[in-house]
Amino acid sequence: MIVVVDERELVKDGYTSLFGREGVPSTGFDPSEFGEWVNTAADTDLNAVEAFLIGQGRGTLTLPKAIRDRSKAPVIAVSDSPSLETTLAFFDCGVDDVVRKPVHPREILARAAAIRRRFGGADSFTDIGAIRVFSDGRDPEISGDAFPLPRRERRILEYLVANRGRRVSKTQIFSAIYGIFDEDVEENVIESHISKLRKKLRKKLGFDPIDSKRFLGYCIDWK
Repeated sequence: MIVVVDERELVKDGYTSLFGREGVPSTGFDPSEFGEWVNTAADTDLNAVEAFLIGQGRGTLTLPKAIRDRSKAPVIAVSDSPSLETTLAFFDCGVDDVVRKPVHPREILARAAAIRRRFGGADSFTDIGAIRVFSDGRDPEISGDAFPLPRRERRILEYLVANRGRRVSKTQIFSAIYGIFDEDVEENVIESHISKLRKKLRKKLGFDPIDSKRFLGYCIDWK
């Protein structure tokens, strides 16, 4: 999930729409509301955040520190101004990167992935058996061949691989794929997405690498 902090409703709604087209959930906060949320949100909610986007608004320069107290997710400032002073002010307050509008959501996702790799030592891809998933939005590969998937199924596979070795619940997957604030989609839709994904994996691999246990959740395994 991407969290956008900006005082302008049009900006927040615009990013929500743009990231939605990329299959990435997002939500928007006014700077005055965000400070309270980031200080009181549950750890599970914060763990679902892939990146924070800081835009325009009173007090935004104080927000990176509040974020760092609770989360290690990348903090990227989106600047409307081409001035050097504005860029330096954002870096001085602790953001990881500054981009200038207009900027494509894929560029933001790529920058966030690069920041995570730099600070977390992660590669741009992760292998589990013959499956390779990428952190930059590309379709996964199986045995070196492209394995095209719809966006939701691709992100579920990415999430399961990122959490390989531990079981994740349907609620955790839903939060990562649809966002913790999406009230228009029923959580049970995850079961349908996973069922379709498992059928495709079984057809390609000859077996189903996703193990599910009632009440416990899902785990990807390699036999």
